[in-house]
Amino acid sequence: MLRIHFTDADLARTKVASGPDPLWEVCASLHRLQTRRGRWAYAGWYRTSRDRLRATHLARTVREVLLPLVPRAAYFPDFLTPPESSAGLESGLEAILATPPSRVLDEVGILGRTSGAPAWAPRLAERGWRTDLVKAIRAYHDVVIAPHGDRVQARVEAERSERSRLVLDHGAEGVLRNLGPCLRWRPPVLHTVYPEDRDLHLRGRGLRLVPSYFSWGNPVAFAESALDPVLFYSLTHEPPGDDLPGDLGSGAPLGALLGRTRASVLRATATGATTGELARSAGVSPSTASQHATALRDNGLIVTNRHASSVLHTLTPLGAALLRGGLRRTG
Repeated sequence: MLRIHFTDADLARTKVASGPDPLWEVCASLHRLQTRRGRWAYAGWYRTSRDRLRATHLARTVREVLLPLVPRAAYFPDFLTPPESSAGLESGLEAILATPPSRVLDEVGILGRTSGAPAWAPRLAERGWRTDLVKAIRAYHDVVIAPHGDRVQARVEAERSERSRLVLDHGAEGVLRNLGPCLRWRPPVLHTVYPEDRDLHLRGRGLRLVPSYFSWGNPVAFAESALDPVLFYSLTHEPPGDDLPGDLGSGAPLGALLGRTRASVLRATATGATTGELARSAGVSPSTASQHATALRDNGLIVTNRHASSVLHTLTPLGAALLRGGLRRTG
């Protein structure tokens, strides 16, 4: 069990990441390759990623380099998911290169003691070896993560919209009370299932919540308590077909979607909206609004996520681009 202790200052400084963390998604996706747990939620991604890794001859690199460093176990090195990654993949990779050799050796040593590290892992203290590691991570990201970036981004933006509503309605504690089945808020402590029994005292630093598409199950925090507090937690996935498609569109011409009512529905999703809010915005019944939302979702313009007893519709990057284009033409 992990217990995260908050003060009033910590509640005021708690925030949700502005987007997916690319290096964390790399590590979480590597975990997905090592287990069948939750495979149904990523079935399309798994099939296409496996084929792409073989076609690009990266399968061996993943098997012999990346998977041994990121085992699906209680620990993998913190330096592989630096805070700088929140600013983008290249910033994160630069931070890996800049990691002090002493820290690399310490964390590789922990990996060796907990789940076993490859014999070559201590060589990562040498910049040349970390340069090769960064090249492997970048190649893996380009082949496995980047092709699905729009869907991942849309899901994270939907999560942020929902968290924003909770803050407005219930304050920061509303967010902490609704982070998923693995987390329980018992003021002033957030409890979560964890591989080890541990207390994390925030001491006024606040907590950065990072929703992760590829994470499954228990949330994850940095092992080193001196690092800025971060909690990576899983987005929810619903059956039957929430796997990642090869593209965001259905193939139908986008022009078929346009019309006054459907455009109103699309605009209403810009900041996130429930089906009832879509209906009120477009001046139609909830069932009609739901039909329009289905058409927009089937053509990759919005995503729909269920939260408790309600659903929230938000734009995908494709939907946002279409909406911006329409605003420029009418502006």
